[in-house]
Amino acid sequence: MRALYFGTYERDYPRNAQVISCLRGAGVEVLEHHVGVWEGRRDSFRAGLGTAARLAAAELRLLRRPHDLFDVLVVGYPGHFDLPAARRAAGKRPVVFNPLVSLADTFVADRGRFQPGSLAARALTAIDGKALRAASVVVADTRANADHLARAGALDPERVEVCFVGAEERLFRPGWSPREPFTCLFVGKLIPLHGLETILAAARAAPEVPLRLVGSGQLEKALAGRPPNVEWVRWVDYERLPDELRAAGCALGIFGTSAKAQRVIPNKAFQALACGTPLVTADTPAARELLVHEASALLVPPGDPGALAAALRRLAADADLRRRLSEGGRAAYEAHASEAVLGLRWREVLERAVAA
Repeated sequence: MRALYFGTYERDYPRNAQVISCLRGAGVEVLEHHVGVWEGRRDSFRAGLGTAARLAAAELRLLRRPHDLFDVLVVGYPGHFDLPAARRAAGKRPVVFNPLVSLADTFVADRGRFQPGSLAARALTAIDGKALRAASVVVADTRANADHLARAGALDPERVEVCFVGAEERLFRPGWSPREPFTCLFVGKLIPLHGLETILAAARAAPEVPLRLVGSGQLEKALAGRPPNVEWVRWVDYERLPDELRAAGCALGIFGTSAKAQRVIPNKAFQALACGTPLVTADTPAARELLVHEASALLVPPGDPGALAAALRRLAADADLRRRLSEGGRAAYEAHASEAVLGLRWREVLERAVAA
């Protein structure tokens, strides 16, 4: 089978790189027709008129007919604006859309960049719906998010498949060997989804527990008053993240209280599990699709700094618990989110689309 990975997708973003790696590992020949727009932008929430102009130019370039020898076309993330060109390029062949997020959900409900009901919010909702309906099949990262995307696109739920995000195993491999003293690690863009206020409040409630926070973004001004047990590093090269994870006493997932936070399992969670790093994250419907409290992760109520502080204290004091979570988290990853498992799952999705 030949798949054409298509669009303005961010080539190095983990969801795209990992899907391509999984497919190739499962014996699918993956071709690429890519026009870059998003590369090199750490803070994409600030995208403005310059990005819009580059995107418009890219869409015109995508209309040029790509390589024709493929069975199925996959639109990568972010690709909501790529569907018209994708449908033209695919002809009668199926188009599989890997959106990862809803634009309205991200920029209105989660990040608050636009007000609900505003012209921009209505436009993003319309773009979401049109893109989702243009695809033969939509692939979501969790069942909770699949249900949301089906509603956003007014789709038959059978048109929305689920494949976990997983981790790039060329980088994120077992080898957890924590340094002393015990240190919690958070890595990510500083956006509302992640619950930065909850993390900082938990650090204040547990001042004896060191926290290493790696990232920058929308909410970084909140770090101006961070407590002394929080070390802030603005950026670490992606290739170095596995070393950070393997040296940490535990890794933090997300703790936001938005509807979106209930539906997603972030890249950082899968990366921690792949490395065998004990994971602490919010107890959400999405997390429960993969994780079991006290067996493969510690799950705490979202937006609850007291519960998070108690979990961090517990982990810092209990080496046996850390070891059990390391082993249990890695086992959950291998069973449900490894590249071998997800490669077969993605291939099954593409084969079913072609057969249909």
